[in-house]
Amino acid sequence: MGFPGLRSASSGLLSAIKATSRLGKRGAKRTENTSQPDTLAADVSAALAEQAAAVSDAASITRLQSIVSEYLEAKEVAQIKEAYRFSDQAHLGQFRSSGEPYITHPIAVTEICAGWKLDVQALMAALLHDVMEDQGVQKSALAEQFGPEVAELVDGLSKLDRLDFATKAQQQAESFRKMLLAMSRDLRVILIKLADRLHNMRTLDAVSPEKQRRIARETLDIYAPIANRLGLNAVFREMQDLCFAAIYPNRYQVLQRAVLAARGNRREVLTRIFDSVRAALPAAGIEADVSGREKTLYGIYRKMVDQKKSFSEVLDIYGFRVVVHTLPECYLAMGILHQLYRPVPGKFKDYIAIPKLNGYQSLHTTLVGPYGTPIEFQFRTHEMHNVAEEGVAAHWIYKTDEMSLSDIQKRTHAAIQSLLDIQSQTGDSGEFLEHVKVDLFPDAVYVFTPNGEIVSLPRGATLVDFAYSIHTDVGNRAVASKVNGEYVPLRTELSSGDTVEIITSDASRPSAHWLNFARTGRARSEIRHYLRTVRYAESVAFGQRLLKQAFHELQTSYPEEDNPTWDKLIKESGARSREEILADIGLGKRLAAVVARRFSPENSLIATTAAEFDTLSAARAAPIHIQGNEGQAVVLSPCCGPIPGDEIMASLRVGAGLVVHTADCPVAKRARAREPERWVDVAWDKTTARHFVVRLDVTAVNERGVLGKIAGEIAQADSNIIRVSSHDDAESFVMNLVVQVDDRNHLAKVFRAIRRIHQVRRIVRVKGN
Repeated sequence: MGFPGLRSASSGLLSAIKATSRLGKRGAKRTENTSQPDTLAADVSAALAEQAAAVSDAASITRLQSIVSEYLEAKEVAQIKEAYRFSDQAHLGQFRSSGEPYITHPIAVTEICAGWKLDVQALMAALLHDVMEDQGVQKSALAEQFGPEVAELVDGLSKLDRLDFATKAQQQAESFRKMLLAMSRDLRVILIKLADRLHNMRTLDAVSPEKQRRIARETLDIYAPIANRLGLNAVFREMQDLCFAAIYPNRYQVLQRAVLAARGNRREVLTRIFDSVRAALPAAGIEADVSGREKTLYGIYRKMVDQKKSFSEVLDIYGFRVVVHTLPECYLAMGILHQLYRPVPGKFKDYIAIPKLNGYQSLHTTLVGPYGTPIEFQFRTHEMHNVAEEGVAAHWIYKTDEMSLSDIQKRTHAAIQSLLDIQSQTGDSGEFLEHVKVDLFPDAVYVFTPNGEIVSLPRGATLVDFAYSIHTDVGNRAVASKVNGEYVPLRTELSSGDTVEIITSDASRPSAHWLNFARTGRARSEIRHYLRTVRYAESVAFGQRLLKQAFHELQTSYPEEDNPTWDKLIKESGARSREEILADIGLGKRLAAVVARRFSPENSLIATTAAEFDTLSAARAAPIHIQGNEGQAVVLSPCCGPIPGDEIMASLRVGAGLVVHTADCPVAKRARAREPERWVDVAWDKTTARHFVVRLDVTAVNERGVLGKIAGEIAQADSNIIRVSSHDDAESFVMNLVVQVDDRNHLAKVFRAIRRIHQVRRIVRVKGN
């Protein structure tokens, strides 16, 4: 990757060398016949000297030394020099794609980190960040010379290039996972990595256009959002513009020319506003730094694409930033400008009272300036400004004691912990990377818990996402939800300002269809983790129940774990363990009766197909007993909603376990006619679970207070309403209720309670969606 300061020198040198090559013999002869010095040769010499000087400056740590001397002690500066010498020696003979020595890259990365005032260990790691990956230096050698702390940082920054991966995407995902784990132990890892990526983006024109687009897309998807989450807004904005230039170079150039033209056209308006603001604030006794702010090219481009606007319709390209000394002055300054110019309704945002996810704080307001031009103003204190530009790196002091962390560092720690929760629940590296991309999504909505606490979620998040953001157990047991006091489905998208309450039940379990509307990486990874692990455990337990029942039918005892037949069965069936065989039984992949027959002394290990054994034993097969709390191994079909006391039947679906229907379910009857071999006899166990869900339609006279009476009677019947909706006309209205009951007897009790209300005309149990 090219060093930015060398581009002009390099191009001049190339031009000079090409010109020299065209001289040939004629040029040489002409030189011999003239007494005048050859100007072209002089140009080449000058270009060579300029190139050499530029390379020398880039490969020197003089500028870095002057930066770090401002805040580090002399002995720490000496340690940085030692790391530089080691890195320079390790990279000797290695060059970047642009042709300059490789050491120029670690130096540039370290200068960026020094601008954030990172400590000496971080700066040493920045200088050494590629020696393990590119030069094969061992971690133990770094630890011995520079200490274990520096070695750990460098190791966290090293990609997994030396391992074999099936695809480039898998390698990228695994390398990112490794970096994230290192980042969780030490936040300086990601800060150095962001500085590394920023310098690579600045020098991206030294590689092929295809590689430029690939690196830029990865930066835009992963590293720019991370910079935004950490509050490194200056890095975030620069990365976005650099990525935009690499991915869409023509669009970038066209938009850049348009912005320059607009800047000239609006110069008079902006100057008038600037002068009036600078005069109004001191007159009110407020000392402020007022500066112009220009929207990034990528920001303009995204607004044009997202809102389908032309460039001329994007009016908020320019704005002003007002930096004051105290927090009250932010609000006072804004009030003064609201008297000076008319504010645009709905364009006020208070990020001081409710900071952004990354800790950003400012007041935003849009005012109508001269000639009707809308101009955005931002008001913040000097401390807020530092955080807004440098985020978690602002006045960096590395701390391990969580109690001594600043507010923004605590926010960052929480964000990293959320990513760690995702990675701990995700087995596949590609899936993990997709979850992380979602959770780094910059936009957010802010909702409230019933206690008034603020919860930040990505835009588009649903109630399932909210439930998992509170706690995994809340998400796993979510059964219903309220938004602003009204019952709504779990798939409902949240809006800023909503007050959200999640209703849980011990009988509730995550469902695979939640993945269709879960938005956050944490919710999706937790649901998938549950479906993979808890479902497996439930399938093993249910499979063991079915197998014990099958042995009871054969009038033999259940085999012990050390029975040698288990080992033979595992080997012959290709299973990895006894638990896998039991899980396959619970999920319907194997028939319990066939597995039990393999243990029978008279049959030994004679292969018996499921169909053959069904023919032999169907006449005396006992029904499978269902409790209703087997979890994912037994599914109570939503098309008929069976509850204890209903006559039931069930089908064995491969991978889905046992799907239970009521005996009169028309869906089940049609399926059984098509595939009778998949259906088995089932019956309710003597002990069943509690709180089965039933849908009721209640028709009543449309009178005041009827709904309250019905809700009271249902509560008196020891039942709970988990969802309600209604539609009405002039004389009557129909309530669609979802209630919890234990069995048919409990449901009958609820019916009798509701019928005691004289306004109720009809009550029906609804089967089906």
